Amino acid sequence: MNKAYTYIIFILLLIILPANVLAADPHEVRWHNEAADTTTITRILVKATDLCASNPNQLVEFIGREFIGTPYKSGTLEGSPEALTVNLEEMDCTTFVETVVALALTVENHRCSWIDFLDMLETIRYRNGYADGYASRLHYISDWVITNTHRGYIKDVTGRIPQSDVQIKTLDFMSRNRSKYPALSDSATFEGIKNMEVGYRSHRFPYIKSARLSSKPIINALKGGDIVALTTKTNGLDVSHVGILVIEKDGPHLLHASSKEDKVVIDKLPLTEYMRKAHQLTGIRVLRLQTQ
Repeated sequence: MNKAYTYIIFILLLIILPANVLAADPHEVRWHNEAADTTTITRILVKATDLCASNPNQLVEFIGREFIGTPYKSGTLEGSPEALTVNLEEMDCTTFVETVVALALTVENHRCSWIDFLDMLETIRYRNGYADGYASRLHYISDWVITNTHRGYIKDVTGRIPQSDVQIKTLDFMSRNRSKYPALSDSATFEGIKNMEVGYRSHRFPYIKSARLSSKPIINALKGGDIVALTTKTNGLDVSHVGILVIEKDGPHLLHASSKEDKVVIDKLPLTEYMRKAHQLTGIRVLRLQTQ
């Protein structure tokens, strides 16, 4: 795309579009900083469109790198009532990945406004595509993967990677740890979560064991821009961390919102070493955006 034309689009979207469209916005949005966030969304969409990425993985990695240095903060989605929450100035591992995926899918769908981004973010974050209470959010990664695979947005490629294995777990961590989730003090919300968890009794999913990640065939099968979900030993839980792969000279590294580093970083440790030191982690699942 011509640079001058790109700049014109940026100015129009940044200045004119919010003023004209805001009143018609169908979303109930809980903004952290509306002016700053809409500016950031528009800037990244324009840059990513101008990139002309050859594949979705390249797009995901490019957008993920745009957030390096963003401060880490957990719990930014929590609030009552449940609403589409947007915060690009503070992120945890899940909101980082969701934001990157929503931006990449917006570009893939040849859209370039922050309103389009809101549509996509709400679609991938909620079971029926819109916020309808706390229980409508896709809290478990397995639920998120299945829902968004059915929508054609992502694909789980773990089973195609050499030496992959299968894990079977019952996902009920939230209902068994009700006190950890203030929203579950409401009985109707609690029942909604329990009803969702029924579908994940003895849930079967593919993963690659941590001990096998140094295998050359596995390393060669991983790509920059892969979304990785780190599986856990924690009873009742499938995944405890998510990030994006970048391929460095010494192999795959994790681009993620790190609570240890207190910001979005490319981890200093190669993925194999990161997993070896994280004793509660059992392996990884590998997800990719669907090619449109």
